[in-house]
Amino acid sequence: MAKLKFTLTADPSNAPAMARYMKNKFMFLGVKSVARREQSKPLMQASRQLDSATLHNWIAELYVREPREYQYVALDLAERNVRKWQLADIVIFKQFVTQKSWWDSVDHWCTVFGKYIQLHPEEKQAVFQLFFGSSNMWERRIAITLQLKEKDAVDIDLLVQAILYDQYTAEFFIQKAIGWALRQYSKFNPSWVMQFLNAQQLSPLAVREASKYL
Repeated sequence: MAKLKFTLTADPSNAPAMARYMKNKFMFLGVKSVARREQSKPLMQASRQLDSATLHNWIAELYVREPREYQYVALDLAERNVRKWQLADIVIFKQFVTQKSWWDSVDHWCTVFGKYIQLHPEEKQAVFQLFFGSSNMWERRIAITLQLKEKDAVDIDLLVQAILYDQYTAEFFIQKAIGWALRQYSKFNPSWVMQFLNAQQLSPLAVREASKYL
């Protein structure tokens, strides 16, 4: 199994501002997105030749490192190799959603899962059920936003299930997600979204976000 040999070159001058942006929840090296992607380019290229088990190990090893940028590299690896994954891999990746959780990592995992269901639409329900009704609000945020990239292929039943489950949840990140999901779908089915908003009692935040394109 190929051993992971990868370190980012830090720029400490960037670190304080990056940490503040994430509410000082994580330690940063100071490597911004463009620099991180440039530095990790050889790693991403090498990953194309790896088997799934090795990739899992690399992602897990990167994820436990303290600097936040290494979680971003792990996520980049998962997204870059999305065509290799099967449902069993998605089940394994689910564990990372609740590790070092904040909106940045959770929404990137949602991008990975969203790309997966685009490649495997027959498994959308199974992926949704991994997160729907969870006791963890970050997992439920994924259930709400899982279909953001589905355009007019959104499964309305799943969207409604996820929204109504958290209809009265006061958590900001949940209500923001409800509004985000509805706003995105309103680009393709504005009449349905308008009807849904009129029929349901949603939070002012969710309604405001959902109504931006209406």
